Amino acid sequence: MPTLRACHPPPAPYTPNGLVDTIPGPIFITRAARPNGAKAHLSRRRESNVVVGELTEEVDVLVIGGGPGGYVAAFKAADLGQNVALVDANPLLGGVCLREGCIPSKALLHVAHLIEHAHEASAYGVSFGSPKIDIEKLRGFKQSVVDKLCGGIKTLAGKRKVRVLTGRARFEDSKTVKVDGESAVRIRFKHCVIATGSSAKRLPESLIPADCTIDSTGALDLADIPPTLCVIGGGYIGLELGQVYAALGSKVTVVEALDRLLAGADEDLVRPLEARLKKQFAAIHLGAKIESARRSGKTVELVFTDKAGGKQSLKFDKVLVSVGRSPNTAGLGLENTKVVVNQRGFIETDAQRRTAEKRIFAIGDVAGDPMLAHKASREGIVAAEVIAGHNATFDVRAIPAVVYTSPELAWCGLTEAECKSKGLQVKVGKFPWGASGRAIAAGRPEGLTKIIADAQTRRILGVGIVGLNAGDLISEAVLAMEMGAEPEDLAMSIHPHPATSETMMEAAESVFGVATHAMR
Repeated sequence: MPTLRACHPPPAPYTPNGLVDTIPGPIFITRAARPNGAKAHLSRRRESNVVVGELTEEVDVLVIGGGPGGYVAAFKAADLGQNVALVDANPLLGGVCLREGCIPSKALLHVAHLIEHAHEASAYGVSFGSPKIDIEKLRGFKQSVVDKLCGGIKTLAGKRKVRVLTGRARFEDSKTVKVDGESAVRIRFKHCVIATGSSAKRLPESLIPADCTIDSTGALDLADIPPTLCVIGGGYIGLELGQVYAALGSKVTVVEALDRLLAGADEDLVRPLEARLKKQFAAIHLGAKIESARRSGKTVELVFTDKAGGKQSLKFDKVLVSVGRSPNTAGLGLENTKVVVNQRGFIETDAQRRTAEKRIFAIGDVAGDPMLAHKASREGIVAAEVIAGHNATFDVRAIPAVVYTSPELAWCGLTEAECKSKGLQVKVGKFPWGASGRAIAAGRPEGLTKIIADAQTRRILGVGIVGLNAGDLISEAVLAMEMGAEPEDLAMSIHPHPATSETMMEAAESVFGVATHAMR
């Protein structure tokens, strides 16, 4: 159990088991193992070597970062019998994903999709008036979703008796971390899990001054709905937020340096999404190079060179920069340990997520790509199991990636492009959603499901889907890959009719043959 040393009674909010010590002078507090409901044991003695005003706590596992990797690692470690402390700079657990990323963006995307469906309903004989946006109520809805989930995590932490500290952690050595902030304390640990996440990348100040732009967090704050919005970056974050603002009434322009959107996905999957985006957005500029940006009254003047080499100067009410994320390793004091940080800023780990400092682990965005919440959570479980003495490793072959645009895009395993670059001999089966009864009935025929299999072993190497709720459908493919399935396994599994999941079955049929509802 943890041991606390202090020269004064522990400051709020720390109260061991609800008991507040009021004895003046130096104290030594020991929380001994005790039955539920028993009072904490407090003993008092002088400690000449303790820094005034600081506490020292000893724990089995210290987790730095309370995001989807950190809190999952903490909870799993507690479930496995470890004494756990979790440190986060924010008093609300959940990390960027829950507070200002995945969750609030999905709440706003839900609203955007409702508006989109309302616009399209007239084609089916149902007409709605133009939407009226109450931005304060919209912000309230988004925040209510965040608050509910943050509250749930807080409750789970309490039930597991995970000690949550608010502050910033810095390594003093390979066994000790000092926490500054609301919960000032020094922690000695047997094992530590670093789960500090990432931050939005910024463009050079000389190129675009910071006061000319907002990042994804600023976009999710919904300060207002700008008449015009430029999104710099054609990745999933920029496109999702672009669709949100387009639905709310902004004229959205995307400026992307590469010659295509969503570079990590196969082009045939991106094509249906790009076609819809071209209808929703004012413009999409690919192969563009940003030259400069400056304030011009209440607008931002953006100058860039387009794909043809021509120079364009456009004015926008707001400019959203979404060009990727960088790992949060600065200020952690890693130089006081053996932990190795590579040239890209990621902490190097082995398959068990152990760093060069064997008692310290790293998970999530700070440990490398892909920067995905569900990948971080799985890494957190692996790290906790390894710490508890289990033989666990992290396998990256079937991590699903989802773009929650309309239509959604999802894939797992190797893409077709990656297979070609590796020189793999593959068979590819595709099934267009234009032949799916459910997709047509839902007014969403612009989809595609494809399965990539090894030509010799017949094992499934990758699956890609673009279409309605693709993010939900991809889980079947993840399970198939984890079990080493072949396309025949999916083809022979009876799928419900009519359902978009049938496209998985039909794509599987077409890998080594002909799908029932596909042309020969």
